[in-house]
Amino acid sequence: MSEAVVDGIVAVLPPLLQSLEALSFIARHLHPPDFDDLMQAAGTPEHALTAARDGLGEWPEQFAAVRAALDGASDAVLAGFAGLRAVQQGNGDLVAAFRALRYAPRAQEALYPLTAKFPPVSDFFLEPDLREDAALQSRLAQPAHDNTGIFHDHNEPGSRGGFSLYVPEYYTPDRAWPLVMALHGGSGNGRAFLWSWLRAARSLGAILVTPTATGPTWALMGADSDTPNLARILDSVRSRWTIDSERLLLTGMSDGGTFCYVTGLEHASPFTHLAPIAATFHPLMAQMADAERLRGLPIHIVHGRLDWMFPVEVARHTREALSAAGASVTYRELDDLSHAYPREMNVEILRWLNGGSMARA
Repeated sequence: MSEAVVDGIVAVLPPLLQSLEALSFIARHLHPPDFDDLMQAAGTPEHALTAARDGLGEWPEQFAAVRAALDGASDAVLAGFAGLRAVQQGNGDLVAAFRALRYAPRAQEALYPLTAKFPPVSDFFLEPDLREDAALQSRLAQPAHDNTGIFHDHNEPGSRGGFSLYVPEYYTPDRAWPLVMALHGGSGNGRAFLWSWLRAARSLGAILVTPTATGPTWALMGADSDTPNLARILDSVRSRWTIDSERLLLTGMSDGGTFCYVTGLEHASPFTHLAPIAATFHPLMAQMADAERLRGLPIHIVHGRLDWMFPVEVARHTREALSAAGASVTYRELDDLSHAYPREMNVEILRWLNGGSMARA
């Protein structure tokens, strides 16, 4: 590898990863009244990234793919910060801030191919507490197995009804693997939501499926075109990979979490566990749900005390209604969470899935 390439990687990669972590920090802690304080707490890591990018020269053609990945990830990160800084300076609103944060999954998608080449990038896509796990590092050090990695099925930006998929690179078909189907929030898409869960799936060994709703959001009113589409997607995945039928998790954020209830409480639902996050719920859902389906059904609810869209009282009442109906409810209320995705809960949810009453040890 040429000296220019080595110097460029050493210069760009640390501030790029730091800036990505900062965007994740902002997304996790975003609460409208505290936006200015949050931006100050995040610092200005993008300044170092900009300086490193400006110092890059020409690279030999054989390193074009590496350069493209670094450039694509850096461009997305800097665009995200530019949008957030504009809001910080009074040139935008909360919607503009959420729009700016959409650049973070684009950056991760651009960067992920470098996990096989650079250990710092591989570590970035692991849960922090598991980065020193020797067995996990050993598995990831091996060449990726066939039929593993990231796939997109009719899930280009702007499309509806497709799905994205992650299969751990150390997957083997000789044992059954847990599956996580994670539903994005309103106006979102599965291709971006994949990155909310990829660290946990890669670290703990789960197949991850992130569908995109067939309409602007999930079928919470009117005709339900999403439930049969989720069944189609699940059947497609099960036909290619060995899935544990006793560890099928349906989870989701906001509208996606609410649709977990809508479809997951149906008698014919194949999912063994539900984990709605920052979702709303009407007590009639529990009354209308199939009593046999609800009895003992493991449901893991996560909600933020600061949620401004769906007040936390809704989640508390949901816990009471579902428990009274016979479900096995685990409830986590996070004091510092607003209407945002708490990625740190994914490991806890996966471990709950692996050790729950309907899971195999």
